[in-house]
Amino acid sequence: MRKPYIAGNWKMNMTPSEGAAFAKELAKALEGVDTKVMIAPPFVTIPSVLAAVKGSNIIVAAQNMNDHISGAFTGEVSPAMLKDLGITNVILGHSERRAIYGESDEFINKKVLLALAEGMDIDLCVGETLSEREADKLEEVLTRQITVGLKDVSAEQMSHITIAYEPVWAIGTGKTATPEDADNAHAFIRSLIAKLYTKGVAEELIIQYGGSVKASNVKALMSKEHIDGALVGGASLSVEQFLPIITFDK
Repeated sequence: MRKPYIAGNWKMNMTPSEGAAFAKELAKALEGVDTKVMIAPPFVTIPSVLAAVKGSNIIVAAQNMNDHISGAFTGEVSPAMLKDLGITNVILGHSERRAIYGESDEFINKKVLLALAEGMDIDLCVGETLSEREADKLEEVLTRQITVGLKDVSAEQMSHITIAYEPVWAIGTGKTATPEDADNAHAFIRSLIAKLYTKGVAEELIIQYGGSVKASNVKALMSKEHIDGALVGGASLSVEQFLPIITFDK
């Protein structure tokens, strides 16, 4: 059985004081809940959130990182800096990084390999745009993003990888893939991992769904065979909205 993994990506929201207050409230609400939970604050909010969740089971992750340990990269943050803060999880390849900042599959792969070399766990985001879906290129896009994104990643290292399938057309739009469509995409991803690695690696892989996940649809999504969790955007900014997603099976 793959343990449910619910993650919240705050994107560019929550000041340090707001994030600390939210995290403290969430940690208290989750006392006794054993679901795997992660929240990813903005870089400047990470220290206050880490302090607020100390002693809880909540994982605090970074939303991104550079592909170098150090250097002349103005405005960037390295995995060494994150580790020094106490961060061991990072989101890579989010569609907004790909679309707005032009991050290629090859560039994301460099980050993946560095994060793994630094002992970090990774949430690797993949997913198609609306035009790609309408052109029936779902499997082509996922194959390219995953094959290139995981290039030179060993089978042993796959235990540090979570894949988040996020159809780009469903992120922040209020539109959600049907549970059946989402599960079909997840099943394809699992079959691809089985081909790239082994069936055992594929069966153990946690695959999250992301794209307008909310309390009203999470149970239907999580009931599907290949959907193991959720990467939540807007609904993760409110404890009132995020908590029912985390405790969907309680």
